[in-house]
Amino acid sequence: MNKKHLIFIFLVLAPGLAFLAVGVRIYDQINWWRYDGPSTVFEVKPGESFSSVNYRLKKQELISSSKIFYRYAKINDLMTKIKAGKFEIAKDSNMLDVFETLINGKAIAAEVTVPEGKNLFEIAEILEQNKVIKNAKEFIRLSKDQEFVQSLGIPANRIEGYLYPDTYHFNEAMPEKQVIKTMVDLFKKRTSDLDFSNAPFSKHKVIILASMVEKETGASFERPVIAGVFHNRLKKRMRLQSDPTTIYGIYENFNGNLRKKHLLEKTPYNTYKIPGLPIGPISNPGLESIKAVLNPQKHEYLYFVSKNDGTHIFSKSYKDHVNAVNKWQKTQSNRKGRSWRDLNKDQ
Repeated sequence: MNKKHLIFIFLVLAPGLAFLAVGVRIYDQINWWRYDGPSTVFEVKPGESFSSVNYRLKKQELISSSKIFYRYAKINDLMTKIKAGKFEIAKDSNMLDVFETLINGKAIAAEVTVPEGKNLFEIAEILEQNKVIKNAKEFIRLSKDQEFVQSLGIPANRIEGYLYPDTYHFNEAMPEKQVIKTMVDLFKKRTSDLDFSNAPFSKHKVIILASMVEKETGASFERPVIAGVFHNRLKKRMRLQSDPTTIYGIYENFNGNLRKKHLLEKTPYNTYKIPGLPIGPISNPGLESIKAVLNPQKHEYLYFVSKNDGTHIFSKSYKDHVNAVNKWQKTQSNRKGRSWRDLNKDQ
């Protein structure tokens, strides 16, 4: 083989050999270098670029080389695969492990509890405070978006009543739509075994009444009794006269002090002014309140008034109710169960 042939072979093979050498170096760095610090949490922010993630990984010494990390991602088409969220980078991770964690790993979830009886406005605030969502206003807007609500199979103008109260493990900064869908899906799962067919009205109206029961008492044993009161009043075509429904109708402008003028406002939620049920749920009830509406206690009570300890006195006649009001209601700030006629003296 003459000199020209050797030069030709070298020119042909050199680029390949150089590429192979680079590949070997990348493989060595990717596989054999290990992060020797303690396990740490690394956050990928929503919308963050690969370059930014790469830079911060190197700055925190979670990878050995930002150039090699970039080249490996480029070669393997991984630059757009990294997910947003908080991830734990374990001690002794190599760069392949880091890729696996950021692409296929489970993000660290924030535990947040949504109590029974909270409305959509309160839930939005809870989720924002716990950094589950970025924008409570967007959560509220979507919750009142009729087209979006009905796309989830909810026969209503807003999502109220179907955000199931429970303890959730959400990733931080989740899309508001995804959070709402998750809560609605859990509502459907938790209520799937309930029999709504024997109720005297539609499933949606069961949820409306359950949302009222949830707001009227914090004592679980009273729920079937209060459900029975509402059933009795509906049968007699009596107005339900529930303060929580009135408050919900003015919730976004309510300062916490219920006055006579509020009870006279004509809103589709004010059961002092409208017959029957309000237009929609006023809170998000738990399973026990829904069961109470489906299986109300049978009795003849038509009224109830708070004893100021979370429980109530129940009455069959208006006369007995007035006596109970006079005995138990000593401040204007606590009017649960009062008839609107008892408020005529209020300013």
